[in-house]
Amino acid sequence: MLHIVNKSPLGHAALDSCLRVAQGGDLLLIEDAVYAASAGTLFEPLMKDALKRFKVYALQPDLEARGVAAHLIEGIAVVDYGGFVDLVTQNKTCQSWL
Repeated sequence: MLHIVNKSPLGHAALDSCLRVAQGGDLLLIEDAVYAASAGTLFEPLMKDALKRFKVYALQPDLEARGVAAHLIEGIAVVDYGGFVDLVTQNKTCQSWL
């Protein structure tokens, strides 16, 4: 299953809910959720733990737009829009966490 999170982990519980409930699969961070992929933040331990259960991806255009592309947590893969489409087609189901 592909889990898609688009809300900032600072003001929303979407990422926390996903990580608490989901059993694994692929996790794609898009829009403001890419802040969770930044090394040296409050969310780094949470994301390192998530990497044990999920293959974690972050959308490159969103990383670049928010200025965090150069500070990615090791182990998080970067995908472009084509990679986003590939993830959707490779997974039988998708869950957007709002």
